[in-house]
Amino acid sequence: MKPYLLIFSVFVAACQSPSQQENQTTMQEDTTSIPKESFGNGPNGEAVDLYTLTNQDGMEARITNYGGIITSLKVKDAEGNLDDVVLGFDNLQAYVDNNPFFGALVGRYGNRIAKGKFTLDGTTYELDTNNMGNHLHGGLKGFDKVVWTAQPQQSEDGQQLVLTYTSPDGDQGYPGTLETKVTYTLTDDNVLRIEYEATTNKKTVVNLTNHSYFNLTGDPTQTVLEHEVMLNADQFVPVDETLIPTGELAAVEGTPFDFTELKPIGQQINEDSNEQIKFGLGYDHCWVLDKEGMGLAARVHEPTTGRVMEVYTTEPGVQFYTGNFLSGAVTGKEGIAYAKRTAFCLETEHFPDSPNQPNFPSVELAPGETYSTTTEYRFSTE
Repeated sequence: MKPYLLIFSVFVAACQSPSQQENQTTMQEDTTSIPKESFGNGPNGEAVDLYTLTNQDGMEARITNYGGIITSLKVKDAEGNLDDVVLGFDNLQAYVDNNPFFGALVGRYGNRIAKGKFTLDGTTYELDTNNMGNHLHGGLKGFDKVVWTAQPQQSEDGQQLVLTYTSPDGDQGYPGTLETKVTYTLTDDNVLRIEYEATTNKKTVVNLTNHSYFNLTGDPTQTVLEHEVMLNADQFVPVDETLIPTGELAAVEGTPFDFTELKPIGQQINEDSNEQIKFGLGYDHCWVLDKEGMGLAARVHEPTTGRVMEVYTTEPGVQFYTGNFLSGAVTGKEGIAYAKRTAFCLETEHFPDSPNQPNFPSVELAPGETYSTTTEYRFSTE
């Protein structure tokens, strides 16, 4: 700063009353403040809060420190209308009582582990079995059902919410004390970035993800069957009737699993003559991504609103799930009963049952190593 400008600034500040100086400071703080409100109390009486991240375009992400859940994600359509594009509930108790992982952070292991067992260095570990005799999404009390420590902050890229949680040795059957940090960032170019980190004091397995259910129409009374999807993958992971991988990787070409070019979700979803479609009641499979490092995993276009969501990730796979098990039994926001296929999920991850599949990318984490992965949900219109 030039000397005469510095002198002028000091003079102006000196002429201001204490109340004027205080108001100016408050205004500066308000430009970066992240609203926090009470969201009730957790199962053990813990205080639970709800944080609202916003950007300069009006996009808004509401996240609670119970389960790291994204409760609301408001995104503009091609005409500038702002709508909530994720399923969820209006209150904490509904998440506690009856949440099929809406918006949640999933861990320690996203997706399934066969029969709830795996072996590390000759020791067999037994986990909760909570899905057709298998271990799903971290067990009976996974990361989606705990209260995280939350720290809102402003970064160069946008508003952030940093969540931390310590999972003790033996938690749900997993070895090692796992120190976990997840950072949500909402950028001004309409990107919701999720960065995951973890360390352990004993060799263990880790596979973290987010389980948001999307409906880009902004109207969850409508199905997602007309959404157009591209998955950047030439192969997918076939499963058995309990949705556990067979161990092979199959080509998508010539099957209903070919999303190498944009096509409507509903185009081949009911081809029950395909065994894999029959097992999943539609799509509930992991696709093997064709990329290295941070790259494009998926692109979704909703034709009536013009909304586009692109998913970029460092992960080797993405689980594409089309809300096949929604039945109308769960009542969500605004009293809407969520019916079959009124949402889809794109869970970036390592492959299911990797601890028992030596040919799959490893999910092992040893002391001295840092688990680190990033996923971005990029929104635009066309």
